[in-house]
Amino acid sequence: MRVFNFSAGPAVLPEEVLNIAKNEMLEYKNSGMSVMEMSHRSKDFENILNEAEKDLRTLMNIPENYKILFLQGGGWTQFAMIPLNLMRNRVADYIITGQWSKKAAGEAKLYGTVNEVASSADKNFSYIPDLSNLNISSNADYVYICQNNTIYGTTIKNLPNTKGKLLVSDISSMFLSEPLDVNKYGLIYGGVQKNVGPAGVTIVIIREDLIRDDVLPFTPTMLKYKTHADHNSLFNTPPCYGIYICGLVFKWLLKLGGVEAIHKINIEKAKILYDYLDSSKLFKGTVEKKDRSLMNVPFITGNKELDAKFIAQASEAGFKNIKGHRTVGGMRASLYNAMPIEGVKKLVEFMKNFEAEN
Repeated sequence: MRVFNFSAGPAVLPEEVLNIAKNEMLEYKNSGMSVMEMSHRSKDFENILNEAEKDLRTLMNIPENYKILFLQGGGWTQFAMIPLNLMRNRVADYIITGQWSKKAAGEAKLYGTVNEVASSADKNFSYIPDLSNLNISSNADYVYICQNNTIYGTTIKNLPNTKGKLLVSDISSMFLSEPLDVNKYGLIYGGVQKNVGPAGVTIVIIREDLIRDDVLPFTPTMLKYKTHADHNSLFNTPPCYGIYICGLVFKWLLKLGGVEAIHKINIEKAKILYDYLDSSKLFKGTVEKKDRSLMNVPFITGNKELDAKFIAQASEAGFKNIKGHRTVGGMRASLYNAMPIEGVKKLVEFMKNFEAEN
């Protein structure tokens, strides 16, 4: 029996996608082999890769002057690749709204000067600071944000005023969950394991003029965006099966009506849980209302023993991976695209019963 998986990542995938993958596990489209077995240089895999890119371009309305790269190494590798490729003046501005932007800034400090131009660390990242008039460095190569904070459940809803500087964004936990204007960014990236596919693939969407040879002189070949752009993400063996699953998810989303359609569903799902949290006498959210994420909803009872009891009973009842991150405590429900509305309704019903009994 399948459970309701509220994990922050690796996370729930659409059952329809998993069933297609199951049916094609032994043989993909009369190729005589599984996607897991085929050469990344084969015509079959080339078609999988090209179709995935085409569908993602359609879903996100990605302009022609942006390259899509299917890479490995997760967010941590991007924390290094971004400064290695873009920090030509050796200066960058970082907006710190959670652990991941904090870690990204720490990595960038290995390569140049990092100015933390805004932070919400003073209230344990429970809000988004005002980003409308920041003290942007005149010589900054880029301004970096993590747009949705998986751990703390906040989202940057109004992009920072970068005063003409390049905007770089980690969109890992909101990838394809709501419309984005790609033109407003120089580079966006995300690990797919939260909202798009299985762990092991990182998608980078980068404006072509930023893909250059004049990277920092000690940049390894594998950490140059140009290496991967010049070889259509096939410089070395890519995460083939993960890309295949991402491609199936893209088709699932297109069939639903695209990003605009799933965004409406996501708003509805989040409203069900937030409305209950706002009315509950036992549970409460940990984020300022104006900055709440549609994807990640942290909440607490205020009593650690009661939190532990709830997590244990919820797991027994089939609501899995609902324990909050250690830096926040309590609980966290991740409501990614593939989480059905039914799962959120049943979770709220369970929470109401738990509240009545405790």
